[in-house]
Amino acid sequence: MTMLLINGSFQIKGTQPDGDTIHFTPADPNEWGLVGSGGRAVKRDALGRATLRLDAIDALETHYGARRVHQPLQFAHAARDELLSWLGFTDVQQGSNETVTAATPETVPGFIYTSGADIHGRCVALAGRGASGGASGTDVDVDVPMLRATANHHLLTVGLVYPTFYRSLFPSLRAELTAATQQARTAPGQGLWPSDATTTGAKVVALSSITDDVVVLPKLFRRLVDFFQLDTPAVACFPAYLAGVQDRFTVLSTGKRLVGLHHVVEVTNGATVRMTLPPEDLVFDES
Repeated sequence: MTMLLINGSFQIKGTQPDGDTIHFTPADPNEWGLVGSGGRAVKRDALGRATLRLDAIDALETHYGARRVHQPLQFAHAARDELLSWLGFTDVQQGSNETVTAATPETVPGFIYTSGADIHGRCVALAGRGASGGASGTDVDVDVPMLRATANHHLLTVGLVYPTFYRSLFPSLRAELTAATQQARTAPGQGLWPSDATTTGAKVVALSSITDDVVVLPKLFRRLVDFFQLDTPAVACFPAYLAGVQDRFTVLSTGKRLVGLHHVVEVTNGATVRMTLPPEDLVFDES
């Protein structure tokens, strides 16, 4: 898969990183202009720093939405801490609002492979540590061995994030990430998987059910949070809400293109929410 290589460094002081989001500055900030070949622009600050959204993975939320709600923090923080440690940060200190106040070192060298930005101006990328060995600002063919050397692959391998695929990701890379997911899921006591209730069913009677008690796919969590903010009286109405949101995706196992997660989410016994397919069987359209 052809992607743009950008060399630079990661910085976390003064930011709120989580398991799939971190800040990055190219050695030449002008290279942000090469991302997406004229598509969505990457938002950057005056120093050329921008937010990365790690491609193909989704970590449990540490501070979602205006109300800054979170998923069970044991795993949300574990994914964040593993990402920062893997990149090379130590002695990371954070305030109560998740903002990093100190870290050693303040920056670490790294690189990214990217093919675009999301609707929020975040660069969607595969993230690597150290020197890439390639020329920054050039297109490279990213293969499976190169993917295995990224944080994205590592976090799936240790079972601390969920796979969440979009159409821009090449099938061979998606297949490798699926294999890493399935291996982590079946490994004894691996990461979040022993607690995962995405397909087995989560009893959801209030917002606290998903912030404090049960572990589910973050995309499903976000839809539930937005649903509860409507003050809808019954979780049984959740599929109707999902139909209105109109997420567009393809089911890999059947080839069907569908609109609305209500096709793959059900509510039983009035309050038990589950997805009928595993996350790696879905490929979402970019918003």
